[in-house]
Amino acid sequence: MKYIILIVFLACLGSILCGYFLETAYSQKLIGFGVVGLFLIVFPLFSYHRWKNKNLRDYMLTKENLDKMRKNQKDKKY
Repeated sequence: MKYIILIVFLACLGSILCGYFLETAYSQKLIGFGVVGLFLIVFPLFSYHRWKNKNLRDYMLTKENLDKMRKNQKDKKY
């Protein structure tokens, strides 16, 4: 999965750079497709890859997590 993300990222980056440096009639389309690829393909794939085996409740501000944070703050005070 990480190699697919890397390949698509490099393709999008290459498309953006080619569109920027090459003086062609479709250079703006190259830049646009590169940006769209980054935001609609690379970012969701990367987010899924990083979060697929994690418990989302550990990162949410629930009552239990707030109580744990308050307890940890009290314990750290001298």
